[in-house]
Amino acid sequence: MFRQIFGILLACILGAGSLAAQTNIDLGGITVDTSAAIEVSADSLSVDQDTGRAIFSGNVIIGQGDLRLQAGNVEVVYAADTSDITQLIATGDVTFVTADEAAEAQSANYDVVTGMLLLSGDVLLTQGASAISAETMRINVTDGTATMEGRVRTVLQQGGN
Repeated sequence: MFRQIFGILLACILGAGSLAAQTNIDLGGITVDTSAAIEVSADSLSVDQDTGRAIFSGNVIIGQGDLRLQAGNVEVVYAADTSDITQLIATGDVTFVTADEAAEAQSANYDVVTGMLLLSGDVLLTQGASAISAETMRINVTDGTATMEGRVRTVLQQGGN
């Protein structure tokens, strides 16, 4: 179940990572077509080429296929010597959703170079009636491992009526 949630998180950020060269990636049952267009909408965008940063502000929605990331602000950090994205920082009621799963946090910080994704602040992952929550969640996108800390609570809905 939660491997699929991690898949949501990963899929929303794959356009920035080194996996973007692949066209189809299977993330725990969710197949992501990374060749699909990534659409970003926001109230404003500021770009600073000197610092290698682009900041989408206000009601940010990033979509790729059936996957959506929403946040108050999303900052994209580029490498100084290339146009490669090195970090994505989403803040302000961050949500990742598909038709069946969702993840929420106050912020999400993805370091493309190390492959580490940190969700922090009232983290909640849901799939149907099942949920897990904690204060922080660290995901190693390279090996698919995750650690949740800060009063972890889990509700696993068993099959049946």
